[in-house]
Parts: sequence; structure tokens; C-alpha cells
Amino acid sequence: MSEPRAGEPGAIRVRLPYLRFTLLSCAVLAVLAVPLAAILWGAEGAAGAAAGIALVVVSYLISGFSVAWADAINPRMIMSVGLVTYGVKIVILGLAMSAIAATGWGGLRVMGGAVILAVVVWTGAHLTWALRSPLPTFRSQRD
Repeated sequence: MSEPRAGEPGAIRVRLPYLRFTLLSCAVLAVLAVPLAAILWGAEGAAGAAAGIALVVVSYLISGFSVAWADAINPRMIMSVGLVTYGVKIVILGLAMSAIAATGWGGLRVMGGAVILAVVVWTGAHLTWALRSPLPTFRSQRD
């Protein structure tokens, strides 16, 4: 059975096969980082670690789903939808982080470290998945 084409049911799902591995990788990071942050920096550190990892996961999920949606509707939409999604996310993230920083919350530094770690873990997992996935092959009309 072939994969669903743009506009068909399941078209978005088949464009996100990497999610299982990237989400699992971030879950492992959370299982390790949150207790460690609790030991080193207390409850605020644990909350900061959890918030930082969750922020990265939610951000990448929004990007992944929006680009997969655009590709499933019409592949010509990918660039514009991706750029608009990125721009909106950055503005919202900047406003949210500014508001959090203004509170003087003690978990902010740990959250920043967790964001960096989660980005590295997600990107590494996505790269690992991509390198291990079989490349698509195409046959020419002459074969």
C-alpha cells in the first residue's frame, strides 16, 4: 500500500515518522535531568529543567506539525508556513521569557540550560533517525 498523497487522510502522519525517536530521546533527557536538577538546585531547578525540555518539545512539535500540514495540503506552502510558524513562535517565546525573567524566578538559569540540552538532544536524535532511515529511490521512466 502506498503512502497517502497530499490531501488524503493520513497524509500528515506519514510525514512525521521521526517523532517517535525524538520524543523518546527528550523523555530520557527529562528522566535524567529533572531529578538531577532537583538534587542540585531544589524544586525551582527541577521545575526549570522540566519547563525547558517541555518548551523545546512543544516548539519542535508545532514546527513539525505545521510543516507536515502544509506539505500534506500543497508542498508549495512549506516555506511560507514554516517561516510564519517560526516567526510567531520566536515572538511568543521572547515575550514569555521576558515576562518570566521579570519575575526573578530562581529556575530561569536551569531552564535556559535545559533548553540548550533539549535542542542538542532533539537535533541529535533527528539526525540519527535521518541517517539510519533508508533513502527514497526513484526509477526513471526508461527502466
